[in-house]
Amino acid sequence: MATLTAFVLLPFAALAVLLVAARRVLLVVTVRGASMTPALLPGDRILVLRRSARRLRDGGIVVLRSDRIPAAGRDDLVVKRVAALAGGRVPPSAGGGRVPEGRLVVLGDNPDVSTDSRVWGPVPAESVVGVMVGRMGRVADAVRG
Repeated sequence: MATLTAFVLLPFAALAVLLVAARRVLLVVTVRGASMTPALLPGDRILVLRRSARRLRDGGIVVLRSDRIPAAGRDDLVVKRVAALAGGRVPPSAGGGRVPEGRLVVLGDNPDVSTDSRVWGPVPAESVVGVMVGRMGRVADAVRG
């Protein structure tokens, strides 16, 4: 009987371990606001691979912790596109020049409504939570509100 119980419980235990491990590596974020339209719309849910800024690429969509961006102020997650990495050229719309070490430039795809490096300047690399790896659909309530 003990063998049968172990046989039945083993898959559930393995699934629990897998889910805990996945939460340390993956994050689901709901897009708020229109700063990333047309690529991402309000209410879109994106899958984010937790990763440091060392492994980012220009053009990738990243999630940042706003509380680690001095000019951003609030404690929230922010979704933006990487426009330039440390040592790269800052786009003219964000002030020009070179990106300092330990920083990156992030821009929203919709500049008319996006608050990003055009306002904040280059953001600290430590503000990066991860990079978007996929889209999971849309939350209906966020689209209505």
